[in-house]
Amino acid sequence: MDFERLTTVMRTAALHAGDAIMQVYAADDFDVRAKSDNSPVTAADEAADAVISAALRAAFPDVALVTEEQAASHDVQASSFFIVDPLDGTKEFVQRRGDFTVNIAYVVDGVPLRGIVYAPARDRLFYTDAAGQSVEEAGPFAKDVIGEVKAISVSQPDNAALMVVASKSHRDQATDDYIRKYQVRDMTSAGSSLKFCLVATGEADLYPRLGRTMEWDTAAGHAVLAGAGGRVVRFDTHEPLTYGKPGYDNPFFIAAAPGVVLEFA
Repeated sequence: MDFERLTTVMRTAALHAGDAIMQVYAADDFDVRAKSDNSPVTAADEAADAVISAALRAAFPDVALVTEEQAASHDVQASSFFIVDPLDGTKEFVQRRGDFTVNIAYVVDGVPLRGIVYAPARDRLFYTDAAGQSVEEAGPFAKDVIGEVKAISVSQPDNAALMVVASKSHRDQATDDYIRKYQVRDMTSAGSSLKFCLVATGEADLYPRLGRTMEWDTAAGHAVLAGAGGRVVRFDTHEPLTYGKPGYDNPFFIAAAPGVVLEFA
């Protein structure tokens, strides 16, 4: 894989997808439909998916593509593949809370090697560069010219005073009970894959997810966090979270800076 070209293609696709999403977001009203699993979908999800799919297939026709909005792709099994959530955080989008993202990742042998997370309503853009280092780019985001970028890295946490980020739309009692196992300085909430990015930048130390997610929800954020020195481990086996599992379902997991002493009991 030509990682420099990959970075360029993923970045440009994410920005164009963000434009498509924001066009719908700016409308006075838009339809919200329920998919077979009762999760919401809008014209923005579909428009962003079309943009990203076309870009990836044109640039890398031999690489398999798995995307949330194309059910047929959920049967794909490959050692290397793209995995896409064109609009992660549709509930945030529908409620106009801004915490939604475009997620694109490239996975090889179960590991998300490269990823991009773009939050168009927040003007935040995170991705792994050609060398695998995670960066945040400052806007405005030109499609053909990369702007000012800075390398990001996880915190060096104080386990007596941790900063925790949790889901905005999926917070539950089990998560709160788990967080109480730690000595917490403060907490914040965020939607979509932005939670991974807050850990990647050192704005948070720990993100536990004791609830259902799919691989397209997490792969891009996982790649960004890994490129910033962080880790994502399964709650059940304590092993790294991997990708390409049958059905693309994730187990519960914990994303954290390496210095955080994790609790599993």
